[in-house]
Amino acid sequence: MISHKCSLSLRAQCRLLELPRSDLYYEPVGVSAEELALRGRLDRLYTAHPYYGVRRMVAALGSEGLVVNAKRVRRLMREMGLEAVYPKPRLSLPGAGAAVYPYLLRGLDIDCPNVVWAVDITYVPLRGGWAYLVAILEWFSRYVLGWEVSASLETAPCLRALEQAVAVAGTVAKIMNSDQGSQFTSQEWIGAVEDLGMKVSHDGRGRALDNVMVERLWRTVKYEDIYLRDYGSPVELRQGLGRYFGFYNEARPHQALDYRTPGEVMFGALRNEPEGARKGLTALASFGSIRAGKAYLKSG
Repeated sequence: MISHKCSLSLRAQCRLLELPRSDLYYEPVGVSAEELALRGRLDRLYTAHPYYGVRRMVAALGSEGLVVNAKRVRRLMREMGLEAVYPKPRLSLPGAGAAVYPYLLRGLDIDCPNVVWAVDITYVPLRGGWAYLVAILEWFSRYVLGWEVSASLETAPCLRALEQAVAVAGTVAKIMNSDQGSQFTSQEWIGAVEDLGMKVSHDGRGRALDNVMVERLWRTVKYEDIYLRDYGSPVELRQGLGRYFGFYNEARPHQALDYRTPGEVMFGALRNEPEGARKGLTALASFGSIRAGKAYLKSG
């Protein structure tokens, strides 16, 4: 809005816009390589030890020769969306306008696909910065129905992942479970989920294990792909995750599934249901697990 070619002086333009003149000359300072490395190390420590709080993180970093004070570690963990997994008192309430729903999975018998979908967001370190990954997981089969990469913690990428999940599944679940993050208590997210006919379920505060299936997914995808590949940009990350999730869904044997793949469990179970439950799934179910595995392994 301010132009050097204007007949008014820069001082006058700033005064009219009620803008400090110093803002004209401010240039944002990029994140240092040292902080990027520290963020990456915090992410790895948290993935290995999700019960580490700020004090333990400081001690663990110190044992590696990284002297960082608790205030800085607390700030970085908050910005990265990392929270230690252990029972905590209810010390804070959701922000204004947040909609919080009860946890619906306690005692629930999940014995077939599309009873519960789970959604979560995780921090992803990159060589030149970082990104955030949101994924929607089918609880019974562990099938990743939708995912999205974003530069920030916003609701819009979550909505895109939800659209992708519905398109892939060809149906919706009875329940959508998430934590109480601002993205999942926003009116946009709640409205989108309820408009699809799903019930909203929120983890209890400080109870990350309520959404344990997605927490296990993050551990798997980071150890088996992200940390090994060391992606340099969001574009590389998106391409690599596209290969990995194809491999994860269709070719990777899952111990908890009796060494079957998520695709085999999800679509094998659905084949035994009425035709209406399988509508829209035929093309996806026919995708060969061998082809997906070979494509991923050939990627390097």
